[in-house]
Amino acid sequence: MIGDMAMPADFEYRDVFLKGRPVHEPFDAFRLRHPSMDPVRRAKIFAPFDALAGFDEALASTEVLCEPRRELSDDEKEELDRRLGILHRLTRNGHLARENRVPVSVTRFIPFPDGDCGRYETVSGICRGVGPRSVAVDDTAIPLADVAGIESSTLVDGRGIFDFPEADEPPFFTLCP
Repeated sequence: MIGDMAMPADFEYRDVFLKGRPVHEPFDAFRLRHPSMDPVRRAKIFAPFDALAGFDEALASTEVLCEPRRELSDDEKEELDRRLGILHRLTRNGHLARENRVPVSVTRFIPFPDGDCGRYETVSGICRGVGPRSVAVDDTAIPLADVAGIESSTLVDGRGIFDFPEADEPPFFTLCP
């Protein structure tokens, strides 16, 4: 028997197996050259063994750090209102949105289901429109309450659409109370 199974008749090491484990006298030459290792030291040899190499790194890369929602200052809210107004004027209907094709990057807060904690994400693409409750970037509708910032790509002379002076129009949305 080898373990729980019967030994095959043509087992190559049958004679070695049948001899059994070697037995050494306490003071023979082999035992003096190769003393048995105590179990604690033997355990230390195998302690650093990582059966799943890279598994810890893979787990760490999937961790999402929880950030608290950052409150915008009044100046930041006014600037966001101004930028939303410019975007609205450039994309107020489908024809203007297709004609202007305004490239933007919107930073938004994505709350976790368990509280005020979440993460910030930047969505880049073509602005399809600005409504009373959301900003549409490509196929993504972003609620205005979650918008933390809006940037535009460089268009002319190193300036974006938000860098040009505009007519004195009231902002379309008012985030400031």
